[in-house]
Amino acid sequence: EEVNIPTRRVLVTGATGLLGRAVYKEFQQSNWHTVGCGFRRARPKFEQVNLLDSEAVHHLIHDFQPHVIVHCAAERRPDVVESQPDAASQLNVGASGNLAKEAAAVGAFLIYISSDYVFDGTNPPYTEEDIPNPLNLYGKTKLDGEKAVLENNLGAAVLRIPVLYGEVEKLEESAVTVMFDKVQFSNKSANMDHWQQRFPTHVKDVASVCRQLAEKRMLDPSIKGTFHWSGNEQMTKYEMACAIADAFNLPSSHLRPITDSPVIGAQRPKNAQLDCSKLETLGIGQRTPFRIGIKDSLWPFLIDKRWRQTVFH
Repeated sequence: EEVNIPTRRVLVTGATGLLGRAVYKEFQQSNWHTVGCGFRRARPKFEQVNLLDSEAVHHLIHDFQPHVIVHCAAERRPDVVESQPDAASQLNVGASGNLAKEAAAVGAFLIYISSDYVFDGTNPPYTEEDIPNPLNLYGKTKLDGEKAVLENNLGAAVLRIPVLYGEVEKLEESAVTVMFDKVQFSNKSANMDHWQQRFPTHVKDVASVCRQLAEKRMLDPSIKGTFHWSGNEQMTKYEMACAIADAFNLPSSHLRPITDSPVIGAQRPKNAQLDCSKLETLGIGQRTPFRIGIKDSLWPFLIDKRWRQTVFH
């Protein structure tokens, strides 16, 4: 019998991160020859490559000759970008431009992952044609990364996405899942932002969109430029926390909605909703309902009193 050997090759940067792990798995399960690279958490599963080392990047891409590169690696924490602007810019902008150049040299299709934070959030929803106006340095580095990518690689794609969640290794890995402790410790009241409108998006869905985009591009070279993908359930962090509580039958009366715009940390857009009709028209998309996705993501972190009683008493 014939064994199907994957001939299409994809390189995933940031493959150790929340999104990168999902992208790696999605391509691999769809029979692509998949190589992931990471930095601190890379070995043994992934190649250890410092994306700021242009020579190492050059060798990796020339040795593997990928057809597609999905660039997930970034500094994604707005407050860290503000406190370490040079390092964040080197990764989010410099490394992205260099990767775009190297992709062009081997004829690879590059998908650069960007963010809804390129918009100021005053006039949603935003199409790909709307003029970006980032409010914080994170959004600015991602926008500058977009420009660096498209300047160095005319055939590249930019995929803007909002706040992500999924099967985390630690709760802090996602701005959505990090709230689970506050939800679970119902003996202590917790203030929750109820001002910023978010669209929590499952990394599995983004991964599927990346694969669908790549597979369409292999048949159609006109697939390039900027695209938006997003979940379609609008929620504040307070509403997400309540939905999480509800999904696990936990109380939510200790959660307090705060409707003022936040004062601390990097400025955030009020509502940077992304219009996804461009991808939808291409027949590309996947959306996991928040309640289902969040249950799958968080159940390993549930501190269930009843369960503990059965085990320990």
